[in-house]
Amino acid sequence: MSGITEEPIAKIDRTTPSWKQAQAELVRLTKPGCDFLGSRYALLGGAMSWVSERNLVSAISNAGGFGVIACGAMSPERLEEEIVATQALTSQPFGVNLITMHPELDRLVDICLAHQVTHVVLAGGVPSGATIKRVRDGGARAIGFAPALPLAKRLVRLGMEALVIEGSEAGGHVGPVSLNVLAQEILPAMTDVPVFVAGGLGRGDAILSYLERGAAGAQLGTLFAASQESIAHENFKNAFRRANARDATVSVQLDERFPVIPVRGITNAATRHFMKHQAETLRRFQAGELEREEAQLAIEHFWAGALRRAVIEGDVENGSLMAGQSVGMVREVRPVSDIIETLVDQAVSALEKRESRLHPQQAQTV
Repeated sequence: MSGITEEPIAKIDRTTPSWKQAQAELVRLTKPGCDFLGSRYALLGGAMSWVSERNLVSAISNAGGFGVIACGAMSPERLEEEIVATQALTSQPFGVNLITMHPELDRLVDICLAHQVTHVVLAGGVPSGATIKRVRDGGARAIGFAPALPLAKRLVRLGMEALVIEGSEAGGHVGPVSLNVLAQEILPAMTDVPVFVAGGLGRGDAILSYLERGAAGAQLGTLFAASQESIAHENFKNAFRRANARDATVSVQLDERFPVIPVRGITNAATRHFMKHQAETLRRFQAGELEREEAQLAIEHFWAGALRRAVIEGDVENGSLMAGQSVGMVREVRPVSDIIETLVDQAVSALEKRESRLHPQQAQTV
């Protein structure tokens, strides 16, 4: 049951009036998110390339959460195959995450609509109003990412029906602002659409704190990447189990003339070599051996195929170990259902304990 942190939850009696009251309060807090997603719990699976495929997505949805397929660079035909395969494994709703810069974005949207995918997440850039309209007119719900309040407002004006605010604690491609700050900036101001929080989340009581500040639910990736149902290589999962929060660092840029996309992952031989690669590329540029464009491409191409090497092939030294800072709370490889159950129990337990502290006499009589 503990499968998320080293601190186990005490044995729970779910039959007590205080537990049921706390459970009802959690249901109330998550109702906007659950109603929007059509799921039992307002917990989305983060879309992780090579990881968020049919097995993990269906497992999350079957356990009461909301799985999301990571389309990434898939062709329309490949995405169609993955959607059909996922639908064969679950009758519950799930979504598809599409990268707005994909050259065949319209066809990908059409594939989702043709197979009655209920929710489309538009990520990796600001989607056009036409794309959002295409999703909604086709009968799906549109979800977008908002790294700042002005963009959140703009996306809603464009027709976005829900938002994810993801802090820099997250794994993979990240922005510069922590979830704590984003939540303070965005949650009080965006009350017309469901807002889901993401980034560094590893416990249900932490999720609860955001729910009580107006969040509709939460998105998690790192915990699910290390689950039993994840197809990630055992070496990849073991790297997660061994890592501490401080091991999940953001890629470093050595020279502002050669931008590096910020990606958070577990430090390994590849991340150390990337620093040397940048330094050598910069030296060659300054020596006139490389044109600026050639140098930029050399830096960008360093990570080509690196995520697949780690996730699928198990090369955890030379591959990319994308992980959020919540990786420090992964100590076991557990089923998705256990992970979700633990998150829910942690949230309910926190509510129950608070009620007991506030009304000790009432808690003793129930």
